[in-house]
Amino acid sequence: MEHPLSAQPTDTVQPSLPVGPPPGCPFDPPAELARLREQRPVSRLAFPDGHVGWLVTGHAQARAVLSDSRFSSRYELLHLPWPGTEDVELPPAPAGDLTGIDQPEHTRYRKLLAGKFTVRRMRQLTERVEQITAEHLDAMQRQGPPVDLVPAFAHPVPAVMMCELLGVPYADRKAFQRHLTALSRVDETTLDEQAAAYTAVQEYVRELVLAKRANPTDDLLSDLTSSDLTDEELSGIGAFLLGAGLDTTAHMIGLGTFALLSHPDQLAALRADPGLAESAVEELLRYLSIAHTGGRAALEDVELDGQLIRKGDMVVISMEAANRDPLKFPDPDTLDIHRNATGHLTFGHGIHQCLGQQLARVELRVALPALFARFPTLRLAVPAEEVPMRDDVKFHGVHALPVTWDV
Repeated sequence: MEHPLSAQPTDTVQPSLPVGPPPGCPFDPPAELARLREQRPVSRLAFPDGHVGWLVTGHAQARAVLSDSRFSSRYELLHLPWPGTEDVELPPAPAGDLTGIDQPEHTRYRKLLAGKFTVRRMRQLTERVEQITAEHLDAMQRQGPPVDLVPAFAHPVPAVMMCELLGVPYADRKAFQRHLTALSRVDETTLDEQAAAYTAVQEYVRELVLAKRANPTDDLLSDLTSSDLTDEELSGIGAFLLGAGLDTTAHMIGLGTFALLSHPDQLAALRADPGLAESAVEELLRYLSIAHTGGRAALEDVELDGQLIRKGDMVVISMEAANRDPLKFPDPDTLDIHRNATGHLTFGHGIHQCLGQQLARVELRVALPALFARFPTLRLAVPAEEVPMRDDVKFHGVHALPVTWDV
């Protein structure tokens, strides 16, 4: 017997995933996403490889998918929605990659790691984040304006923190951070250079794991050597944490600075009341939605918002559309650092919610206010429309952010 929902009108298929901000609005999602969210928050979507799946743009519907175990994160089940991926078939997730696996394997990794990233433990790192932030602000001040904020501040602050958390020896950090920079600066490195950098990072983490097993120190990787994780799993987790915790926070510092400089009233409010740092960071996370798109595959037939998602269907979740849903956040296209932005989906939702979100919050709450306190006259060194935006398949961000200030 035919499922009663199979007769629902599904003849309207979005021909491709809307990407890129509207002209002159570098912080806004594609306008087409808002239209889809209003008309049908769960709508059909055509994929480059010929698959016809679904696009979720509503906040409630996105939360429902992200928290439902009937939708899988396994890479090998997913179809990619971006142009140029017609012939791409994703392999299974490598050992240690929490994003591309389901329960119970995911649960095993998560239990081992969750205690390392508690709110309390991350807040204990605040003083060290403040020291690292001050060191890089000192270096900016010595250099003098103008500077590119991305390599001078946005990238190194989370990079140093990740090195310390994983126990990368101080003597190795300069070379190690060079490889990490090559991975994150896609505008300045070729594909071959990025592949070489990725291999170098993997090999280094593998060697680091062996060193920690032989001589444990006070860091996360050493803690994990006492678990039942294999060397391959430990190496994979180390590489995963670097990838998940470095680019995201670096892009948030860069893009968050650009957003505040572009909204002088909000910046003035933050400068006047540093106590707004917590709500400002949550609002920037919601407003910018740097990790803009997620994906799941249906493991069985699932009803969602009156639509029948068939087993095997790919579901694309637009985090940026969900975070601008007026049913959840009134006047969502306005940046308002006084807003209670609790419930945004920038860190995901459900069992795959970002493991390092509390560390990211600490870094952002420290770095952004400190930057503007140190340089009260900080401003863009180029017209806003000349800031090179990064809008790729992973994150929104800026490739560079030239800034200046009065000396």
